[in-house]
Amino acid sequence: MSSTESDYREKREALHKAEVALREQRERVAELRRELPRDTPVEDHVFEELESDAVRQVRLSELFSDGTKPLVLLHFMYGKAQENPCPMCTMWADGYIGTVPHLSRRVDFAILVAGDLGEFSRYAESRGWKGVRILSAADSTIKRDLGFETEEGGQMPGVSVFEKSADGQLTHFYSVCAFGPDGGRMMDLLSPVWNFFDLTPEGRGDFMPSLRYADASD
Repeated sequence: MSSTESDYREKREALHKAEVALREQRERVAELRRELPRDTPVEDHVFEELESDAVRQVRLSELFSDGTKPLVLLHFMYGKAQENPCPMCTMWADGYIGTVPHLSRRVDFAILVAGDLGEFSRYAESRGWKGVRILSAADSTIKRDLGFETEEGGQMPGVSVFEKSADGQLTHFYSVCAFGPDGGRMMDLLSPVWNFFDLTPEGRGDFMPSLRYADASD
C-alpha cells in the first residue's frame, strides 16, 4: 500500500467516526425536540386559501386532516416588505413536490406566505408546485407572534409545528428560523441541496440559490 493510500484510509476512517458522531448528535437533538412541552396554546388564526379561483377563509384548526397528525407550516418569505419571492425559500419549495405525498402519511403540510394569494399562486404554478397547499397570513398576526415577521413587515424563513388535541385545543409545539440567533444554516436538513454540495471536495462554497439560472433550459 502506498503512503497516499494509507493516508487516505486513515483520514477516511477519521471522517467515518465523525459522521457516526454527527448522526448520533442529530438523533439526540431530535430526542430533545420531542421532549419539548406540548401545552403552549395558540390562537385559531384565520388564513386565506385559493379554491376554484375564489379566495376563501380557513382557520388554523381546519388545516388538520384528522386528530392524529401534527401540522407543519413552512414560513415562505413573500409579502409585505418582501415584495418578491425569496430565492432560497423557492429552492426549498421546489423540493416539496415529490416530498409532500410522503409527508402526508404522518403530517399535514402547507406553505404560509404573507402576501397576495393570487399573485403567489401564479408564481407557484410557474414553478410547477402541484399538490402543495398554499395559504396567506397577510391579515393574521401568526408570523409576527412566532417571530417570522418584523414590525416593518420584513419576512423571515422558518418552519412551525402545531398540534390539535381531541377536544380541539390548538398548541404550538416547535418553531425554528433559518436565520438563527447564532447565525444561519438552521434549516439545512430540510433541503438536500446543501448536503449534496457538502459531499464534494469544494463543499458548498459561496453558492446562493437563484430564481432563474442563465443556463437553464426553461
